Amino acid sequence: MEVKTGQADRFIANPPKGLTTALVFGPDAGLVQERAERLLKTVVSDLTDPFNVADLSESALLADNARLFDEAAAISMMGGRRVVRVRGAGNNLADLFESFLDNHVGDALVVVEAGDLAKSSALRKVFESDKSAAAIACYPDSARDLPDLVRDALKAAGFSIAPDALEDAVSRLGVDRGVNRRELEKLMLYAHGQKQISLADVRAAMGDEAEARTDAVADAAGGGDLAGLDRELERLWVSDTNPAQVIRGAMGHFQKLLTASEAMARGEPMEVALRRLRPPLHFTRTDAFKAQMRRWNSDKLGDALDMLLEAEALTRTTGVPAEAVTGRTLMNIAAMARAKV
Repeated sequence: MEVKTGQADRFIANPPKGLTTALVFGPDAGLVQERAERLLKTVVSDLTDPFNVADLSESALLADNARLFDEAAAISMMGGRRVVRVRGAGNNLADLFESFLDNHVGDALVVVEAGDLAKSSALRKVFESDKSAAAIACYPDSARDLPDLVRDALKAAGFSIAPDALEDAVSRLGVDRGVNRRELEKLMLYAHGQKQISLADVRAAMGDEAEARTDAVADAAGGGDLAGLDRELERLWVSDTNPAQVIRGAMGHFQKLLTASEAMARGEPMEVALRRLRPPLHFTRTDAFKAQMRRWNSDKLGDALDMLLEAEALTRTTGVPAEAVTGRTLMNIAAMARAKV
């Protein structure tokens, strides 16, 4: 049988009693593993139990077809039902599983993990056409799915999350369920002992601290905040951040300002110009960025970018201390920001 994408989680949480074999497949490897393990754990809670779990690969089954039948028919030494896990399956196993489903033996639950399979793939067809088997597709989380993923994972661990923290956490997640789960585990470990997760928790646990501080340096320079710039630079140097990373981050920032400024000069509204930026601007920096756009024009932004290019060249080709060159350049740029356009 074919399990529709929207029904997959409910199906796995409560699989039908007659289910003997399942194929879990799709381009999201993390989600494939997660759902396969959840399905296996409906029978055996400890997937490292050697008495109740047989863990096989495609190559092992191609070398010995009988192994699948033997493991499925084996009786647990400790009592109860066993599971057979097959990883890395492909179309080479289609004939074997067609034979297995036609001549099924034993009561073990067999769960097969595979990558992305086309609708016409032989292995997928075998499982979709058999009433005692299931084919469960795993596609990457969409933008609409991610807030629910975050809320559900945190709720299960006893946490709530503030609205701004939820928005920030979602913006830091990608399309691989396994990677997303690990990021959320880091967040929950960081917030251990708390009831609610804040925006500060998300930034500390899920963000790249050096990247966040480099953004803060760029915003301080672009906003003409000399004191804030001095403070943020000191934090970067204490944490041994490479000056080249700071310069490159500032160049990217001022290039975005220039791109948005030129778009507005062509008649685009500020909000439209901001939405077109790539990579997109993080929502927490939008107000600061807008304020900087009002301070700078295209000519001054070009001068700032030239100064950063010169600083980058100096740090690469001379013996001048890179931190000093970087700091002086950014301070000069901040002074430019304070001057009237």
